[in-house]
Amino acid sequence: MTTADALTASENGQSPIGFGVDIGGSGIKGAVVNLADGSLIGERVRVDTPQPATPDVIAATSVQIAKTLGWYGPVGVTLPCVIKDGVARTAANIDKSWIDTAAVALFEKAFGQPVAVLNDADAAGLAEDKYGAGKNHRGVVIVLTFGTGIGSALLNNGVLVPNTEFGHMEVDGKEAEHRAAGSVRENQDLSWKKWSKEVSKVLETFEDLLWPDVFIAGGGVSRKGDKWIPLLTNRTEVIPAALLNTAGIVGAAMAAGQLGSSSESDGWSRVG
Repeated sequence: MTTADALTASENGQSPIGFGVDIGGSGIKGAVVNLADGSLIGERVRVDTPQPATPDVIAATSVQIAKTLGWYGPVGVTLPCVIKDGVARTAANIDKSWIDTAAVALFEKAFGQPVAVLNDADAAGLAEDKYGAGKNHRGVVIVLTFGTGIGSALLNNGVLVPNTEFGHMEVDGKEAEHRAAGSVRENQDLSWKKWSKEVSKVLETFEDLLWPDVFIAGGGVSRKGDKWIPLLTNRTEVIPAALLNTAGIVGAAMAAGQLGSSSESDGWSRVG
C-alpha cells in the first residue's frame, strides 16, 4: 500500500494510520504506520543525521523525509532528549543547542501540521508495550535499550511514566549505563557471561525499587538475546524486544495518532 492509498483509507475510516520520525545521533528514520497493528506501510526512509545536529537543520531534514513519503497530516517526532511541556531539557547524542529548545513549536512551524514530540526511549517503550514483546504482559513493564547508553521506558498497564532516565541511576558506585550499556561490552571486549553479570546487577537494582512484572530488552544486543538473557540472575522475567529498529517510528506515529484527544497521560507533548 502506498502512502496515498493509506491516507485515503484513513480518511474513509477504514484504517487508522500515523506518521513517525525517529531522530537519533547517527540516523533519522521516518515511515507511515498502520496503527491497527503497528506495521509499517510502504517504505521506511532513513538519512544520516546532519552534523552539527542543530534544531533547524534536524527539523528541515525531518520535513524532507515526510515529503519524500508523500505524507500530509499530524506528525510524531522522537528526540534523544527529556521533553517537558514541549521543550527539550537535555540533549544526548545530538547537538547541545537542543537544550531549552521549544521543540514542538519548532517542528509545527517546519511541518505546518500538529506535531507531538516525545523522548525516543519512551516512544520505543510505547510501541513494544502495545504491539511488540509487551503486548501480552500487563502490570509494570520496563523497556530498556542497551546501546551507547541505556534508555528506559516505564509503563503501568499501558500508561507511560515519561522521561525516566534509569541509565543514569547509580548502581554500586557507578552509573548503570557505564556498567552495562551495550557499548561497555564492545569497548571492554567482555564475554557474554561477564557482561550479563553486570546487566544482572543493574536489573536487580531496578527491580528492588520498582518491582516490575517484566523487563523488555531492546537495542542491538536484543538480536542476540539467546546468548545472554539465559545467563541473567535477576528474579524478573527478561524478554527480547520484538520491533527492533522500527519501535521509535511506531511510537512516534502512535503519538501523532493521538493528537487532538483529551488524554494528556500518555507522555508526549504538544505545547506550541
